[in-house]
Amino acid sequence: MSGWTRDQIAARAAQDIANGAHVNLGIGQPERVADFVPAGREIVLHSENGILGMGPAPERGHEDPELINAGKKPVTIIPGASFFHHADSFAMIRGGHIDVCILGAYEVTCAGDIANWSTGNRGTPAVGGAMDLVAGAREVRVIMSHRSRNGAPKLIDCLTLPATGRAVVKRIYTELGVLDPIGDAFRLVEPAPGVDEATLRDATGAKVVA
Repeated sequence: MSGWTRDQIAARAAQDIANGAHVNLGIGQPERVADFVPAGREIVLHSENGILGMGPAPERGHEDPELINAGKKPVTIIPGASFFHHADSFAMIRGGHIDVCILGAYEVTCAGDIANWSTGNRGTPAVGGAMDLVAGAREVRVIMSHRSRNGAPKLIDCLTLPATGRAVVKRIYTELGVLDPIGDAFRLVEPAPGVDEATLRDATGAKVVA
């Protein structure tokens, strides 16, 4: 079985972002999207800690410890970027001014429910800004691995973890392909190179339709 690397998943997700969109990138794997904005496309990246206009990750050795995103990772800024209080940043989110947010997730259902925090010992111990994002962003997309470390499907019928949001996810990007939740199933938009539909269906804990 082949499939996409993490960088390739991020690059594929970046391809779907419209020119001129204001986009929030969640902590973890979604942060990679900043490195793959298509040439010639203007995408304005937003961070909850008060940045509008983030650029790609800095080159090694050129990090500024005072210029970080919400995940405390070093970032760059593009011309015209601005800085502001995190309360203003959340006002942008809650006010519906973010066109797309791209989050990581532990589980997503075919109805578009998302769980990206956990009360367990090994999970993310708090929901953070994700609950605001799923309620306030105009569109929610997810970058995630198709299976957990123990091989269990993460694209499923019903959540087993606390919900971050219900019926909010519009598109999912994994190492196996791109899928859309459509209510009672996942619609396969595009399989990753070398991944056949049978393999993808076997790795998914809910119905997959073409």
